[in-house]
Amino acid sequence: MTYDVMNFDKLLSKCGDAGRYQYLMLLLLGYIAFTSTVHYYSQNIIGFVPQHWCFHEQLADRSFDQIAAVYAAYGKAASCTRLESVEFVDGSDAAPRVTLSNQTCERWIYKYDYGFRSMNAELNWVCQHAYKARIGQSLFFIGSLLGTFIFGMLGDRIGRVRAVILANQCGFVGDFLTTYASNLTQFSAFRCISGFAATANYYLMFILVLEYLAPRLRNLALAGTLGLCCCLGGLVAPWLSVLAGNWRIYLTFSALLQLIVALFYFVVQESAQWLITRNNVEGAIARLKHIAHFNGRQVPAADFEAFRVHCASKSTPQSQQQQKATLLDLLQLPHLRRTALIVVFTFMLTSLSFNTISRNVEGLGLSPFVIFSLFAVVVVPSGFLQGALQSRLGRKATCFLAFLTTGLLSFGLALALSNEQNNATLLLLFALPTRLGISMCYTGTSQYCSELLPTCVRSRGMATAHLAAAAASFSSPYLIHLGTSFAAAPPFILTALLLVAAFSTLQLPETNNRQLPITLAEGEAFGKGESMLSFDCWRPHDDDLDKQPAEQLKLQQRQTTEIAAEAEVAA
Repeated sequence: MTYDVMNFDKLLSKCGDAGRYQYLMLLLLGYIAFTSTVHYYSQNIIGFVPQHWCFHEQLADRSFDQIAAVYAAYGKAASCTRLESVEFVDGSDAAPRVTLSNQTCERWIYKYDYGFRSMNAELNWVCQHAYKARIGQSLFFIGSLLGTFIFGMLGDRIGRVRAVILANQCGFVGDFLTTYASNLTQFSAFRCISGFAATANYYLMFILVLEYLAPRLRNLALAGTLGLCCCLGGLVAPWLSVLAGNWRIYLTFSALLQLIVALFYFVVQESAQWLITRNNVEGAIARLKHIAHFNGRQVPAADFEAFRVHCASKSTPQSQQQQKATLLDLLQLPHLRRTALIVVFTFMLTSLSFNTISRNVEGLGLSPFVIFSLFAVVVVPSGFLQGALQSRLGRKATCFLAFLTTGLLSFGLALALSNEQNNATLLLLFALPTRLGISMCYTGTSQYCSELLPTCVRSRGMATAHLAAAAASFSSPYLIHLGTSFAAAPPFILTALLLVAAFSTLQLPETNNRQLPITLAEGEAFGKGESMLSFDCWRPHDDDLDKQPAEQLKLQQRQTTEIAAEAEVAA
């Protein structure tokens, strides 16, 4: 008996690659995107520093406007200037007579923004104690580095689903414990634990969903889902804190959102492609049968048998090595090594730019809560715009145009900030499109880079990319702080970074409408022979095989011949 060649993509299409299960996965990915956004921005929100002045008994019953008038003469140093005496003249509008104290301020009067009591205000981590909050933020990023690496390794060891759940539970534990922190040591340790989930809780689920989606859903549906849910997370995060009124209550809400992810274990199927790389073909078939049943599809037993033959034909000594493939093995292949290094470098630039732009909510003339909300609103159109462009232009052209356009918008923002007479409306006209563009850059690059790495090392490869990106993001707070000396400096620097990222994108092959590589050999052949300007939108769309590089086509033809021969032997 002979069997038709039945690879994973063909069998998945028969089981349903755009059915009910895929839409359920998109919904669950949306929830992960929502909770990840709330978790990600919690680090900023709990550290908001409201307007404050050094406490004095004579100012305790005064209005905030009167207090601000008293300290107006001291400029930026007003928040940390301690007064020895304050004498108001009864019945007179004259400025009070004040004398300065040579002692440091230990108590403050806070003007809470929308009534939210932040961690910095409650613990008095301002002025000479402001460094304490920065230490906690640094430990959060260190946790992100460790979590990205550890859960990336676990994703390829114990499976994507378990790694996603464990990552989110670290976020739950870290946020919940932080609510009980009362000193720097406790706060730093708990924020480090929380940081374990800062990146891993999202990208592992992204990889899992990507492997089960039809190519047509990887564009508009995927980008639109992420854009909408990240927007909701960005909108909910600041106003949830306002509703809570206190940073401890807000973090409790954030923790509980992540706890729910543990229920994914009973709904989400493990990656069938990952199971194949672990030589567990029957496990992969069991997952595909479940998906077929969920989607209401009837798949003949012969198709599953043909898939077994296909997998058996690839079970050679070489394929056994692929199942145990490591990143060191990847680095031994010249073309794949070049692709992986460009992926890591581009993602570093993207992450640094994204963290700087999305977190820089001060200096634009409005409350940071309002700026957060405005930044969140533009995420939705960015997702749908990205999806529409990817469908028409492909991954490569979309990422290139996103980087180029965002870089030019950042340059315009820098010019606007160079003017001493800053106009809040003009700044927002540049800042909001820049935020939209960087969102497209980040989500587009995440998807593009995931598709370029072979399945057998995809989780570890993306973990390495996120690890390098987290390391690059360490400089983001300093880049933002540079704006206190020269407001236009951060956007000028970001312009250069984004233009370099645009050029780097041109060095990568197209992935739109392609069969993604699974093994290292397929990854090595993927994209060979493509030029820098080889965009999907410039190619004929009659036959997807015509759009594949010659080396990749030859590899697939050779695999087809081998599979057919094995099928004849089995018959």
